[in-house]
Amino acid sequence: MGEWFLNLSIPWMAFVVFAATYVVAACVYLVVVRLAVDDRRARAFKAFSPGMLPPLGIIFGLLVGFVAVQVWNDFDKAKLAVATEASSLRAVVLLGETLPAEQRMHLRTLINSHIEEAVNREWPAMAHQRLKLATLPAAMVEALQLTVSLKPQDESQRIAQREMVSALHRAADARRQRIILSQSTVGPVKWAAILLQGLWALIAIAMVHSDNRRHSPDNLCDRQLRCHHC
Repeated sequence: MGEWFLNLSIPWMAFVVFAATYVVAACVYLVVVRLAVDDRRARAFKAFSPGMLPPLGIIFGLLVGFVAVQVWNDFDKAKLAVATEASSLRAVVLLGETLPAEQRMHLRTLINSHIEEAVNREWPAMAHQRLKLATLPAAMVEALQLTVSLKPQDESQRIAQREMVSALHRAADARRQRIILSQSTVGPVKWAAILLQGLWALIAIAMVHSDNRRHSPDNLCDRQLRCHHC
């Protein structure tokens, strides 16, 4: 799917999808109607039972529903991963207020550097599925090393150190989760199944209605000729 389509707003995306669907439906109907001019083909098309249309529509709806459920689940998981990472990093910054000024500023600088790296490099790379788990977040790793190397001076700093290490681990896990989800796609087999099922449903509808040509140009001409001879 082209990036231009994915970058469209929801209304324009819906318009493009519906427009493409109607164009394909019109082309299928015109082809079937033209083929049905021959009597043998017309009888063969008419032999197709209209009772097959509901099962075809149900199967198409189920295929679309299964894919939609997968996409919605991935979307919900991605939102949760991003929220978990953001809240964990925020917790690290808040807990760092108990540290001495120099260490606190260094830790905050590392967290800000990680956030800028995620926004400016990781997210564009995830959009193109180029970010891999093997790529380590240097700023987060350094922040974790700094936190572990701290020497608490009292009980409050000891508790803060333990909680900051835990929060950084949660942020790293959330980052791994969003990278994994960025690799999740609707496979070509699923897309092919949906498109072929939809195309077959359109062909079946056109075959069932292929003899209903009262408003077609050829039929109008025939009626005009008969009226003229009368």
